[in-house]
Amino acid sequence: MCLTGRKDTTGAPLVRCENAARTYGSGPGAVVAVHGLTCSVPPGARICVVGPSGSGKSTLLHLMAGLDRPTAGRVSHPGLDREGTDGLARRIGVVFQGPSLLPPLTAAENVVLPLRIDGVGEDEAASRARAALESLGLQSLAGRMPDELSAGQAQRVAVARVLARRPCLVLADEPTGQLDRATGCQVLRVLLDAAEELGAAVLVTTHDPRVARELETRWYMADGRLVQPETGSGTGPGPSTERSPR
Repeated sequence: MCLTGRKDTTGAPLVRCENAARTYGSGPGAVVAVHGLTCSVPPGARICVVGPSGSGKSTLLHLMAGLDRPTAGRVSHPGLDREGTDGLARRIGVVFQGPSLLPPLTAAENVVLPLRIDGVGEDEAASRARAALESLGLQSLAGRMPDELSAGQAQRVAVARVLARRPCLVLADEPTGQLDRATGCQVLRVLLDAAEELGAAVLVTTHDPRVARELETRWYMADGRLVQPETGSGTGPGPSTERSPR
């Protein structure tokens, strides 16, 4: 359970980007994926980063998660780094866009493994995994191997794996991209409801306007830059404009 509640948006930002940039390669062939972004994610935020493929959404998410490092500027976690790097890893949950389950493990074992690595006892880890899978309608698939799951089922298992760890910040990269509309709505609703219960902040990337409407704050990305931020509870480089209806 996070120490900051859903309604507490006054604490230290969970993530702060200060002129953060990411360039791949060098010389004439260098690709700038993210251009000097300054933004932050406060406790309890509900943020959707909207933009077309190649706009830099995934790179920004990876920088915020600590999975990649900026080539310029700085990314920090003032509200999360009380326990150092190891604590930070436990406090951030990442839902990846592509396949991320370990092939030798069952669906349930994929959910249990990060908990055991975190030091959670065997019985509690199994209980939390069962609850997370059940919340996503996956209890009957717990014993299946990843290659026996559809792409949509595998993505829901990946979401369950994140929720079972009870993070303070959930970063989800196109979490509904491989799902049909009805299943995508269910997964997003479970994700947001679980975050509400945990007191966790959520940042989702998407190019689907239906997903974007479910979150209070929308940031738009184009060519590696944030443009036209619509700010409810997150802070980006611009004035507050529209709050998305709930």
